Amino acid sequence: MSTERTGTFTVVGIGPGDPELITIKAARLIGAAGVVAYHAGVRKQSHARRIAASLIPVGAIEEELRYPVTTGATDHPGGYVGALADFYESCAVRLSAHLDAGRDVVLLAEGDPLFYGSSMYLHDRFKAAYDSSVVPGVPSFAAATAAVSAPLVRQADVLTVLPGTLPEPELARRLADTDAAIIMKLGRTFPAVRAALAAAGRLDGAWYVERASQPEERWLPAAEVDPDTVPYFSLIVVPGDSVHGAGAERLRAAAVPAPAAETTPLAELVEAPRQARRAEDRRAEDRRPEARRPAELVVVGLGPGPDGWLTPEASTALAEVEHVVGYAPYVARVPQRAGLQRHASGNTVEVDRARFALQLARGGERVAVVSGGDAGVFGMAAAVFEAVEADAREGRPDVPVRVLPGVSALQAVAARAGAPVGADFAVVSLSDRLKPWEVVECRLRAVAEADLVLAVYNPASRSRTTQVARLREVLLEHRKPDTIVVVGRDIGRAEESLTVTTLAELDPGTIDMKCLLIVGASSTRVTEAGHVWTPRYVR
Repeated sequence: MSTERTGTFTVVGIGPGDPELITIKAARLIGAAGVVAYHAGVRKQSHARRIAASLIPVGAIEEELRYPVTTGATDHPGGYVGALADFYESCAVRLSAHLDAGRDVVLLAEGDPLFYGSSMYLHDRFKAAYDSSVVPGVPSFAAATAAVSAPLVRQADVLTVLPGTLPEPELARRLADTDAAIIMKLGRTFPAVRAALAAAGRLDGAWYVERASQPEERWLPAAEVDPDTVPYFSLIVVPGDSVHGAGAERLRAAAVPAPAAETTPLAELVEAPRQARRAEDRRAEDRRPEARRPAELVVVGLGPGPDGWLTPEASTALAEVEHVVGYAPYVARVPQRAGLQRHASGNTVEVDRARFALQLARGGERVAVVSGGDAGVFGMAAAVFEAVEADAREGRPDVPVRVLPGVSALQAVAARAGAPVGADFAVVSLSDRLKPWEVVECRLRAVAEADLVLAVYNPASRSRTTQVARLREVLLEHRKPDTIVVVGRDIGRAEESLTVTTLAELDPGTIDMKCLLIVGASSTRVTEAGHVWTPRYVR
């Protein structure tokens, strides 16, 4: 067995570009390295080597790791992903030869190594086989924030770091849901990023920073950037307090301007901020004491998931409101746009959520309360009217409420199965959060004795693990073991599944909150093609 020492592998963060931002520890390790490795772009000099050039020892072995592709266009049989996988594997082979020979290897990484860094792929390959470590570096967004001298976050502000490669609607949603943001990976993604900023109402106050901390550093308002001039080494800073007034004027005056020829049509740049300002002016007008008339509160059923199952009526309503209130996963399904404010909360505060929405509407704000499926089926509609009644007892002014129907989870599962609710049926929630379990069992027995098809909502959760087993026991007191049961999970979504089983074979351990059950009547049957249906007639 060999006792020869293998070399150490160290990934060293060297900061965003200014050599003076390299840490003392990083400089020491680079200066003592036997092998210095660094990545380089296709037909480009290594940016990492340029930053650390003065620290590389004269006798050090240098390993340039040149990418075979950087834009996704490749004739590799595995495509872009396959080309990069082969590249990282070849890099690992090259560097492991040095490590096996006892030479210490330092891999230079721009910014911070584990923050969108390519070095992490080699670190993943080496950390189990060699003595490996990572030295953090100043990330590019820290240098960019320092360039604009704008506080990024304060106190309890939330900072979100986003890749510009996200789909535009998703990027807009996340921008609207955070206090401050950093958007990385620009270049060709910039037009979509700017559109997402506008849709989220964050374009005015967002700052574009190019080559932060480097001699070519340039920064200016994101709305004034020519998309054709945006390099990869750039990012967007969206401060949490979106600088206004004198602070904004100071920043604009100090911004490094683009060359005169790099212009974008004015209308394209300012239309979104103008729309946001017009919306704010309208709200200010509505807030005048003599104009504070309650606005209509709309309760919207979003359907089980797919956009195609959202009704045109609901889409129109969501496009007209200024606020969307609801459980966080449902609020996330509403497309972000300029002038829209989103208010997401947890899953057990329905009445508090409804009273908050009523308060907004009472102040003249146009509000939609959103619910999954149909808002009137175990959804937010009942919670809104509960809050309306409570507010009336306390003497608060009335608010007009309109409920818009949606495709229910029951309808979605039944349609996937065939026609299991083609005859009389009942709907029961197994949740005992708002009613005693004794009441649930009483209703289950009544449904079973009446020989009705039964749709079961909220069958199980992390804290409710015994109800499905008890449901099965209660129903078997009145139903045959071969009674058809349909289990629909995440119907309408990519991970959907539909299982047809029997009451005797139903496994409670496979049921969770994502499921809806349909227990057939004695007449429910399955066709040879596997469709479940219940005849409309009784014989």
